[in-house]
Amino acid sequence: MRLAAEHSGFSVVRMDLDHQQPFRVLIAGGGVAALEGALALRDLAGERVSLMLLAPELEFVYRPMRVLEPFAYEAARHFRLPQIALDLGAELRQDKVRLVDPAHRMVHTEAGHWLSYDALLLGLGAVAHPRFEHAVTLDDRRLDEQLHGLIQDIEQGYVHRLAFIAPTRMPWPVPIYELALMTARRAWSMGADLAITLVTPEDAPLAIFGSIASESVARLLGEHGIVVIPSAHAEISAPGRVSIYPGRRQLQVERIVTLPELYGPSVEGLPVSAEGEFIPVDLHCQVAGVERVYAAGDATSFAVKHGGIAAQQADAAAEAIAALAGVALEPKPFQPIIRAILLGAEKPLYLSAHITGGHGSASKVSHEPLWAPQTKIVAQYLSPYLESLEPVGLS
Repeated sequence: MRLAAEHSGFSVVRMDLDHQQPFRVLIAGGGVAALEGALALRDLAGERVSLMLLAPELEFVYRPMRVLEPFAYEAARHFRLPQIALDLGAELRQDKVRLVDPAHRMVHTEAGHWLSYDALLLGLGAVAHPRFEHAVTLDDRRLDEQLHGLIQDIEQGYVHRLAFIAPTRMPWPVPIYELALMTARRAWSMGADLAITLVTPEDAPLAIFGSIASESVARLLGEHGIVVIPSAHAEISAPGRVSIYPGRRQLQVERIVTLPELYGPSVEGLPVSAEGEFIPVDLHCQVAGVERVYAAGDATSFAVKHGGIAAQQADAAAEAIAALAGVALEPKPFQPIIRAILLGAEKPLYLSAHITGGHGSASKVSHEPLWAPQTKIVAQYLSPYLESLEPVGLS
């Protein structure tokens, strides 16, 4: 049976699947959620599914390690998506989703193509926006460029008071703690006089991991001379001037470094949350009220934006999609566990917790590894796969 759908002047013809044809899964995105979902589906469903990756870039960058680059460490690893797609037996297109038409199971891309699917997995990521005008807003694509001059000025004694700020709409906070620790250690090693203040809306440092882990992080920061102001909402009215609420406290510094705020990708044709245009999903990561469309990672309305969470959501979505493709399994719901390696001190600090009620339970903290392989992003399929690959040079 031939089906035709009319879309803005385009006539798209597709064939119904019979039982011998593979179940077509379109995966949009080139980050952790997309790659974990693709690897999970290939493992769970094998040749029952055909995979197409729709990615804006042709490289996957191991972003959590970029915090080291301004301090003259080795650059974060880059991996070629064409090689990953080849390993997966997937088709790869460099393009982005513009519109989703769930009624006809079609995606319209920015390049003007209509693509059909039997199931769609969106791993689109979030959009980062600066919150403050008079500050350096961290962009992990160019951290070395952003912070190189600051570190030089600290070493040469031109900067004595520095603030790191997490905005009220806080993304994953670990990088700003790592940068504060590494900056403190660099200043100490150079004999520079530097006072660092870290302002955060969290109840305590990295409070999402629970009280046991948070207390360990607070001690570590104190040992490095970093003053933390928790439960604080910051405004920057002028260069170097930070107003802290509640209490109207004023902080005067010479440089300010902040995290960005995150917003959803706002895909036409899909529902969005009331705040930030993130995509609402259920416990199996199906988009609310939309059949055969799933989402994972920072684009979703789940509050914690982290690579490990993206991978867990992708696994839940992959199980649900595999079941749709005829695999005999009972899809498990998304049950978030956060894991992080806090860099910057003399030894890495390993943190883990189950997320319940906005804070961590079953909290664990250790200077010894709590999982293997010892990767920043803990992903069932992606972590061991990347460990088996040779990274490529910077493009």
